[in-house]
Formats: sequence, structure tokens, C-alpha cells
Amino acid sequence: MSQSISDEVVGSKRIRFDPALVGSDLRDWFILLKPRVISLVVFTGVVGIILAPGHVNPFIALVSILCICLASGGAGAINMWYDRDIDQIMQRTITRPLPAGRLRPSDALIYGIGVSVLSVVLMFLATNILTAFILAFSIFFYSVIYTIWLKRSTPQNIVIGGAAGAFPPLIGWTSVTGTLDLFPVILFSIIFLWTPPHFWSLALYACKDYGKAGIPMLPVVKGARHTRWQILIYTIILAIVSLLPVYFGYTSYIYTIAAILLNLGFIYMAIKVLLEKQTLEGLSLNNDKAARHSFRYSLIYLFFLFFALIIDHFV
Repeated sequence: MSQSISDEVVGSKRIRFDPALVGSDLRDWFILLKPRVISLVVFTGVVGIILAPGHVNPFIALVSILCICLASGGAGAINMWYDRDIDQIMQRTITRPLPAGRLRPSDALIYGIGVSVLSVVLMFLATNILTAFILAFSIFFYSVIYTIWLKRSTPQNIVIGGAAGAFPPLIGWTSVTGTLDLFPVILFSIIFLWTPPHFWSLALYACKDYGKAGIPMLPVVKGARHTRWQILIYTIILAIVSLLPVYFGYTSYIYTIAAILLNLGFIYMAIKVLLEKQTLEGLSLNNDKAARHSFRYSLIYLFFLFFALIIDHFV
């Protein structure tokens, strides 16, 4: 006898689930892990492993990378579980598996917790307790401190919550050395300061979505003009901090040149965002074109900045 179709309320919307179809597409389980986010997170963790002093056991390195990947995915799944009510309001997230009714919330939560626990246990068995602790704390920080607490309560959610995505270089480094050092802390700081101008650029052109969902992103609470200034200020601070590896002698001319060029490009983008014309309602006349370009450039910026660290390390 087949199971009947059932309804479940998600936020303010009633979603119909067909037991014969829910969870049947493996792509939905993969999407739940936020693969686009994982790629950059894992890459910065790999950089931490490569830059760490001492011998890197290839097997341990692969397991560490897998654990960072699983941890990021597990936290992403928990994030999607908790945000399912606002995801079905926002245009850019309405097709995700939960608001679309392709996965049940309870299954997504169990899946996210299971993947997260697996990542921490594997990391502990393969490396050391310090690395496993930082990995576990990064999951807790993103899932609880950012997603459940900060995201819906303060326009500074991204500023504080930016730490969640900044842990991978620390995790990669400690998986090799078992100890912390100034260098990985600087790498943590770079990602931490990169996050606000990166996400605020997105928030500028997704402002209506965040407003409908009741998320107090900076453009929603303080307006576009204030946000544009904050993007420029944080980009300048980021440019200064990104040169700390040069100041402390961790890198040579290759990283120095790359960092200077990338920072000039990011500052240029931030200035374009600041100068973009606006209407009286605070919305751009050209649909926040500069903000969209800045958001895309920020992804290129972080990738090539950390890639320059690898090149500099081997030359």
C-alpha cells in the first residue's frame, strides 16, 4: 500500500510532500551541502595545509580536506534547515530543496548533524584534538551563532558571522602541526575582513529579498548609501591586513605584487559601488550593476590572493 501525500507548514506556506518523491533525487542532498560555498572554503583550508611547516602526510592531508568539506556541507545543511521559512520568501532561494518541498525538514536536519558529527570524529581520529575542536567550533559558529542567533537579530550579522568561513586555514595548519601560529591567524583575519564587503555587495542587489524575509541586512536597516561606505572602509582595512604576511616576512615579492594588484582592483570596485547613482529610495538606477561586479570580483580576489600564497611558497 503506497503512502499518501501529506502537507507540512514551512514558515507561512503550506508545502505538499509526496513520500514517493521526497528525497529521491540525489542532487537535492548534494545541493543541501551548499557545494558552491564548499569549494572556496576547502581551497583556503588546502592553503593552510600547504603553508604549514613540517612534513605533510598525503593521506592525513586528504582526510583533513575531506573533513573540512564535510563540516562545511553539514553546517550548510543545518543552515538550510533553519532558514527554510525565509528561503521560501526570497526569490534567489525559493527553488532550494526544502522550500520547494523536495526534502523534509526533519530529514535535512538529521542529515546536516550526521555529516557534521562524522567530519569531527574523522578529523579527531586522523589528526589531533586541537584541529577537531576548531572544526567543531566552526560548525557551531556557523550553525548556531550566525544562522540561529546573529542573522535575524543584527545588521552586524555578517561582520561577526564572517568568522565562520575564516576557520579553514587554521584547521588546515593545525592538522599538520598540531599547534597555532601567527601566520594562519593572519589568514583567518583576511577572510574575516573579506566577508563583509563580499556579502554586503550581494545584499545591495538582493536588498528587496532580504527586506521581504525580514532579515536585518545592512542595506535594509541602514540603507544603501551607508552600506556602500562600509564596503569601501572594510575593503581598505582588508587591503592593509592582506599585506601583513609581507610585513612579518612570511612571503616574498610574488605574493606582494599579487596582493597589491588584487587590492587595487578591489578598492576600485568598492569606489565604483560607492559612486553608483541612486534614486531617492536608495536603489540604484542601473540595478546595482557595480555591486554585482564587486561581488563577483570578491570571489576572484580571495581565490587568487590565496593562490598567490601557494605560488610564493614553492618559488
